[in-house]
Amino acid sequence: MTWEQVYAQWKDDPKLDSQLKNNLEEIEKDKDVLKDAFYAPLEFGTAGMRGLLGAGINRMNIYTVRQATEGLATFIDEQGSEAQRAGVAIAYDSRHLSPEFAMEAAKTLAYHNITSYVFESLRPTPELSFAVRELKCFAGIMITASHNPAQYNGYKVYGSDGGQMPPEDADALTTYVRKIENPLVIPVLNEAEVAASGLINIIGEQVDLPYLEKLKTVTINEKLIKEVGKDLKLVYTPLHGTGKMLGEKALLQAGFEKFRLVPEQAIPDPDFSTVQSPNPEEHSAFEYAINLGKKEGADLLVATDPDADRLGAAVRLPDGEYQVLTGNQLGALMIEYLLTAHQAAGTLPENAVILKSIVSSELATAITQKFKVKMVNVLTGFKFIAEKIEEYEADHTQTFMFGFEESYGYLVKSFVRDKDAIQALLLLAEVAAYYKQKNQTLYDGLQNLFEKYGYYQEKTISVTMSGIEGAAKINALMKKTREKGPTSFGNLTVTVTEDFQTQVKTDQAGKTSSTGLPKSNVLKYHLEDGSWVAIRPSGTEPKIKFYVAATAENEQAVTKKVAAIEASIQQLIK
Repeated sequence: MTWEQVYAQWKDDPKLDSQLKNNLEEIEKDKDVLKDAFYAPLEFGTAGMRGLLGAGINRMNIYTVRQATEGLATFIDEQGSEAQRAGVAIAYDSRHLSPEFAMEAAKTLAYHNITSYVFESLRPTPELSFAVRELKCFAGIMITASHNPAQYNGYKVYGSDGGQMPPEDADALTTYVRKIENPLVIPVLNEAEVAASGLINIIGEQVDLPYLEKLKTVTINEKLIKEVGKDLKLVYTPLHGTGKMLGEKALLQAGFEKFRLVPEQAIPDPDFSTVQSPNPEEHSAFEYAINLGKKEGADLLVATDPDADRLGAAVRLPDGEYQVLTGNQLGALMIEYLLTAHQAAGTLPENAVILKSIVSSELATAITQKFKVKMVNVLTGFKFIAEKIEEYEADHTQTFMFGFEESYGYLVKSFVRDKDAIQALLLLAEVAAYYKQKNQTLYDGLQNLFEKYGYYQEKTISVTMSGIEGAAKINALMKKTREKGPTSFGNLTVTVTEDFQTQVKTDQAGKTSSTGLPKSNVLKYHLEDGSWVAIRPSGTEPKIKFYVAATAENEQAVTKKVAAIEASIQQLIK
């Protein structure tokens, strides 16, 4: 069918949701917008789907949610009655239509006689991961668009281990979803049938309490927190999202008494009215926290994104201003403290392992080498960290200590199998208490790391290519880069090229070997001085990302290197 035919199918449907019918009337005068809404189905990949809210097959609405859930239901049906009874845990964040989407998913599953456990109100993504494991569900659904702007929503699917579905299962699920040609005709139970079925269970405290109990294990040095935690001045903003309830309880439970919530951003708000984007990666998201921090003389400012799986932070500088740290810098600070504290307590296992993505800083690797702890690199996507944890727990070869991605995702304890900003909030507060006891701030701690391990600086350059032609442009850029094979960046020679799509590593002499990792559309160029550049299309947004990582003997030199490498990348993009 052409996009015009699909549009007519929706427009002429007498049962079409009234809000979506109104939306169609609003956009039908703009042919480009209308075409974008109907030209192709919303992409459903290994991370689920994410898109603009509105009418159309390329939008997030009750029908595309039903379509995704129908695919999941078919997948569960094929596993048998035991999988149907194990059911699906469902959580949602503070975005527009999130509660409605959660219930539409539950009603679609119920039509297939599949049990669901739906949270009574908004909850963070990490608690959904925990719920899947705690309730022994077959799968989980999280309704969220993570840190995207207010006009977006999304749908993520989790496996029985609490991690996002591994590629094999995700591919099978994607196949089922794409076989559904018309999402308008997918059957769901009505309200009366739902009440009679007993298949939709509302959950809340029975998952909250065991999750909070597990959070107690994140604390390493209880004595330190008892002595310093009560005096640590911390400002926390959940950016209008899900983090407040559990974040507040977790901090109090751990012994941090002098924290303040940013009042304007503690209230769930689907419009995220106080920020341009509810993304803790962006400095602008800290505006309110910085204002409150200056009034309070806060040691640390912390922000979590709407579904509380990412955590960002700003630290106080010597002049009283605040600096937002990068995800890599936060990861390095947490790793250095975690290993130091466990070593001092005699609780650092001989087979300890830390996991990070291939586009995250090598400063973390330098730290682990000092402690003789193994660092393992995985592909981008926290599901790959979850897979490794599952592998280690099965064969007892390694003891998982910490996992992180440069995009502000951290995991301390494996009772959750996705990024957990609530865990990271507790650990970072403990790190801040550690430096406060030494009359230092986290800024001082970061400078100590640079003096000890060398200066590392990273930068991510995101290029958005939206609309119908966007994906083609991104594919063309990746193809051209593969074929051309850059030989240098910023006057630094490429010594090794890793193509994770072909799984081949090639050195300057042309000698090849395996990357040792699964296939992924990523290119990584290792430079002569230990710096590197990676190129990767985003799996959830219409973007291509360039990752730059440089190392040098001082801050001025490393900043100059990053600027030179970035200039080469801009030429490549042009």
